[in-house]
Amino acid sequence: MLDSGPLGRLTHADYSRNREYSAWLAALLDHNIAVFLPEIADYEVRRNLIVENLTGSLANLEALPSLINYVPIATADMHQAAELWATSRKTGRSVGDPRELNAGVILAAQAIRLGATIATDNVGHLAQFVEARPWSTIKP
Repeated sequence: MLDSGPLGRLTHADYSRNREYSAWLAALLDHNIAVFLPEIADYEVRRNLIVENLTGSLANLEALPSLINYVPIATADMHQAAELWATSRKTGRSVGDPRELNAGVILAAQAIRLGATIATDNVGHLAQFVEARPWSTIKP
């Protein structure tokens, strides 16, 4: 399951800036490894592409669900995310400002539902909830 960091790099319209990520994704797909595009990561990347008017990258993001599995947010994901967030607060392992939505716990809830490993640039904030690994260490 893609976190927003790798997703943003995969969709970058400048091929020289996403070559390594594209080769990584192609290798996973060539080995029939299921790759998931979570709706929450799509949201995080999409909003920035819109603000920066990166139409080429936005077109790449639009095309990605034809290659990998798009995962909409389910109500159960939001309920699970609330539980994860509350547990982290209660145990002193807070994941951020209590007034913020915190996309990380929503991503973690989606990964838990699917039994997926999160491919990320930042393992620390996700690893307390679900298996999360640096994207480059996930090999076919």
